[in-house]
Amino acid sequence: MKETVDHTICLYLRSGISQIITGVGLLLVTFSGQTFGQKPPGPDPRECLRPIDLKCENDREPMGVDVLCPRLSWNLKGNGYNRRQTAYRILVSTSAELLEQDKGDLWDSGRIASDQMIGIEYAGKPLPSSTRIFWKVRVWDEKGRPGPWSPIASWVTGLLSDSEWKAKWIGISNANAATVLLRNEFAVWPGVKLAILHVSGLGQFELMLNGRRVGEAILMPGWTKYDQTCLYETFDVTDLLTPGTNVIGLLLGGGFYRITGGRYAKFKGSFGPLQAIVQLHIRYADGHEDVICSTENWKGCPGPITFSCVYGGEDYDARLYPRGWDKPGYDDSAWKQAVTYLGPGGKLRGHSASAPPIKVVEIFRPVAVKYIQTNVAVYDFGQNASIMVRLVCEGPPGSKIRMIPAELVSTNGFVDRTSCGRGKAWWEYTLRGEGRETYTAKFFYHGARYVQVERYSAPETSELPTVVSLDALVVHSAAEPVGDFACSNELFNRIRQLVRWAQRSNMMSVFTDCPHREKLGWLEQYHLNGPALRYEFDVDRIFVKGMNDMKDSQLTNGMVPTIAPEYVVFGKDKTDFSNPFRNSVEWGSAFIIVPWQQYLFSGDMSLLQDYFSAMERYMDFLHSQATNYILDFGLGDWYDLGPNPPGYAQLTPRSLTATAFYYYNAQLMAQYAKVLGQKAKARAYSQLGEKIKRAFNKEFFDPTNKWYGTGSQTAQAISLVFGLCPPAQRTHVFQSLTNDIVRRGFANTAGDIGYRFMLRALADNGASHLVYLINNQTNKPGYGYQLALGATSLTEAWDARPTSSQNHFMLGQIIEWFYHDLAGIQPDPIEPGFKRVIIRPNFLADLDWVYGRYKSVRGEIVSAWQRFGDTISMLVKIPPNTSAVVWVPSRSIDDVTICGVHPKENLEAKLVGKNRGYLIFKIGSGEYHFTSRIDNSPSSVPCLNQGTI
Repeated sequence: MKETVDHTICLYLRSGISQIITGVGLLLVTFSGQTFGQKPPGPDPRECLRPIDLKCENDREPMGVDVLCPRLSWNLKGNGYNRRQTAYRILVSTSAELLEQDKGDLWDSGRIASDQMIGIEYAGKPLPSSTRIFWKVRVWDEKGRPGPWSPIASWVTGLLSDSEWKAKWIGISNANAATVLLRNEFAVWPGVKLAILHVSGLGQFELMLNGRRVGEAILMPGWTKYDQTCLYETFDVTDLLTPGTNVIGLLLGGGFYRITGGRYAKFKGSFGPLQAIVQLHIRYADGHEDVICSTENWKGCPGPITFSCVYGGEDYDARLYPRGWDKPGYDDSAWKQAVTYLGPGGKLRGHSASAPPIKVVEIFRPVAVKYIQTNVAVYDFGQNASIMVRLVCEGPPGSKIRMIPAELVSTNGFVDRTSCGRGKAWWEYTLRGEGRETYTAKFFYHGARYVQVERYSAPETSELPTVVSLDALVVHSAAEPVGDFACSNELFNRIRQLVRWAQRSNMMSVFTDCPHREKLGWLEQYHLNGPALRYEFDVDRIFVKGMNDMKDSQLTNGMVPTIAPEYVVFGKDKTDFSNPFRNSVEWGSAFIIVPWQQYLFSGDMSLLQDYFSAMERYMDFLHSQATNYILDFGLGDWYDLGPNPPGYAQLTPRSLTATAFYYYNAQLMAQYAKVLGQKAKARAYSQLGEKIKRAFNKEFFDPTNKWYGTGSQTAQAISLVFGLCPPAQRTHVFQSLTNDIVRRGFANTAGDIGYRFMLRALADNGASHLVYLINNQTNKPGYGYQLALGATSLTEAWDARPTSSQNHFMLGQIIEWFYHDLAGIQPDPIEPGFKRVIIRPNFLADLDWVYGRYKSVRGEIVSAWQRFGDTISMLVKIPPNTSAVVWVPSRSIDDVTICGVHPKENLEAKLVGKNRGYLIFKIGSGEYHFTSRIDNSPSSVPCLNQGTI
């Protein structure tokens, strides 16, 4: 996966290629071939808007789209300023040839007068299942000029009704087999026009067709609560079929569907025997269609992987691999007939409930190899990441190579698995003994920087196998990187990479807490790190899947558990709803908060529409647990920095954070009900919120000290950010927060729940300089401290203690501050989905320059600034069909230039307001360069409460 910063602009910022023309305050900067020192050129009259980056259901060329009316989206390309779409026309067809003739046999929208380009619902004829659908779009610009048609895009439909599933769930009679092989031979006639295959293999599967692996994804399908939802994958296999005999082959492993233990396992559990369902639709040029279904006529046997556990590892015995099993002509007479199963009970769903595929996105070679004993060596890959292994080796048959992953090494040189759960886990490969062999892990990944390689001889010989090479395959979601950030503080740049590696390592089909010890979807991360994740990656579909996971895991009484999918209940009493490891408001509230964040970043209202009734059930549950509108249960501010080892909240009453989230949920539900036109419910939730607010202040506000709770940073921050603090007390409470930070030598004490709100409280109230000071040090527990100790991914505990995970993204909220506050790229809740962008950087005196780029759902946004003495230079890029409000630090319009001229002479930007030392300009699309003379004193930073949490 290529992830690079726009080096053109970074070089511009770093080198400071600029010249201040004294007396006129004009900054001359060359960027992208344009000199800023002159009025910007208008749009090329020949340059029409062109649709690009076409998506269906927020995915390029998606497979298995199983909604009846999929949503279509695009971005726009066009030079110049204030470029807008005024109309569009969509054509949808069953063939690319018809589209080339501008014919849409499924849908011709006609010319629709609208600037909408995101989430347009298909409104044509009923779509056929298992079919490739083609579409294109053209738009009209601000002058009413039609542009060219977009390139043709497509999607492949899934099975659009349950009744279309004709295949059976099948497996083998040996229900204890660690892995299963299934195969089926079938005939194909000449003249295949299209072949679409739908498959689900539980827990995980690898699909082969005529000896070739199908697709690049691994660990398919995504993890779900299998008795509620089972995901299936869809493939276009037209090019893999040949006339004559063909073979479908499946390898099945356990995944989270079946965890049997035997080595380290966080828990044990099973939804049933390993099983699969396959349905292949083959359409011929003459109109004939064959449907190949999984039935008891297929053949099966145990696979060559003799141990498979999502926690404990994978043992592969190459001697058991049946060569040619996935090709025509293989003698499967020793294999047994498949047996049919009823399936695990979950509804089969395709793309609509799936996250982006998991793929190998990078390959690490070892940076060092240390030999500990004759048969033991430790490979250092230099970076802690979620990995699988690829081994090339030679040796006698029956000899073994064991590969043990770990994040740390002990003083004796061996790997230390303390942070990974302490138990045993490894990949083990038993050689076939026929020359050079290659093993690539199938179903087990693990968070690790180090791999300890142990070589063992076969029983009948003393000869050890030889390791020719060992690679670490970095595996995680293929979600597209959408953000770049850099600044003049190199520690901050390293912090970003520290956090991003933890984000990447835990982006699977769920957002996991860690890639080794638990691999579970703890829900507080979904909302507390939601903005940080969204600024870096296109993760909308993971959140959509996450909402379905939460709904599937919701209890009959309305409670949303702390983990989704809920595979296990931790704690002593697994049925008691006061068990904090199952019931914590700060965790379950993700079910209500995620739809708001999705709406802010993408403009997508579907989550609040689809899950509103289920969210109501959760609110009813919380209300049933409240005493006088106060909730007192849960984990609280997990892993805060108190006098004891991290764990339960130490500095902030758990009832304070629980009740604060109860209030915030009520406020959001009031907004949702209003948007959905349910006025009575909107009033009821608003009134509930006011009652909670009064109870909260009565219970937790200390009028003597003028702080909340015990005076902790988390208590003050969350009260400020959620709007629980009355206006008359805000100054006092904010002062309590900042006093505590300063008193501790600019140290943070907030934990998992409180840290994001501490960042927001400081930044929203004009104190980003305190955020800077807290995080610009290496001698106190925090990001810099972890880096100083050698961490390469964000750790679970602020102090990076080796007993805690060394790859946890739960404390990674600083990423949001980098983009939202230093670069100032912010969504506008009035026009969400970045239809209108807010550009409002914090121009901290300790920073010389900042660069931020974010590819929103509407296109690329850039906000970059550099300081030259008392002058700030800003570069802002806004995509077509969007607008922005830009906050420029200046008290006088005469101290500002826009693209080299006085603002009054620039027709593309309009002054729309002033606010505490800032001039606010409204701009349309295009590339703008602002310069402004400023006052560098901290008092010049405005005090603002943005309210877009």
